[in-house]
Amino acid sequence: MALHSTRKARGCWRFIRALHKGHEAAPALQVSEHTQLSWILSCMVRLPRLQHLHQWKAKTAKQKHDGMVGLLTYPVLQAADILLYKSTHVPVGEDQVQHMELAQDLAQGFNKKYGEFFPVPKSILTPMKKVKSLRDPSAKMSKSDPDKLATIGITDSPEEIVQKFRKAVTDFTSEVTYDPASRGGVSNMVAVHAAVTGLSVEEVVRRSAGLDTARYKLVVADAVIEKFAPIRSEIEKLKMDQDYLEKVLQVGSAKARELAYPVCQEVKKLVGFL
Repeated sequence: MALHSTRKARGCWRFIRALHKGHEAAPALQVSEHTQLSWILSCMVRLPRLQHLHQWKAKTAKQKHDGMVGLLTYPVLQAADILLYKSTHVPVGEDQVQHMELAQDLAQGFNKKYGEFFPVPKSILTPMKKVKSLRDPSAKMSKSDPDKLATIGITDSPEEIVQKFRKAVTDFTSEVTYDPASRGGVSNMVAVHAAVTGLSVEEVVRRSAGLDTARYKLVVADAVIEKFAPIRSEIEKLKMDQDYLEKVLQVGSAKARELAYPVCQEVKKLVGFL
């Protein structure tokens, strides 16, 4: 799973970086300092701490085996990604808060042992902390969900988005209300609608008065399509310019190495490798 995610990362990264028109960073697989720092940090965390992380327990529970080491230690690599650039604030989803707490603990533990070196990063949460699955409102929306109707992708066609929202799980009450505890499916629709339009949940509910949930799903689908349209268009345009994308990766890799190398070298000196 970890290797599969790494393979996918390179393709996704091309479009993400190019969409931002920036050369400031590069994927970890092109900067070896990420894995070097990850190994050093892994020597500072105990096995039970990683085994008690929610995502590890949730994902291994769905598998018939005990899970791969790469999946277990992935949060340490995430911490290395953050600390290597001495990040102070990191935008994350609610499901990543535990992993951020690990990064914070590793920074504090390193500083306590070797002196003040890493800033202790803080999480930045958006108003919509977690997007729920369209097929199971009790679970988060995930790219790895085997049910392809559960997740909306930025590159999905308008037809695919409409189909997914048509099939979204709601309930047998037709009125549009926001009550996550008892109406998870409809509340997820409202939350998504609010997120893509910039409206408050209360305003979304007010504007949806008189709509049944079947019609409301299509309203949300249209709002998502409108939000994603310029991004999807830009991605399609960038896919036609592979030379530019490769240049973004090359320049980004060089810049990332320039930033990462001295930090990693200093860490090695502090722990006694150099």
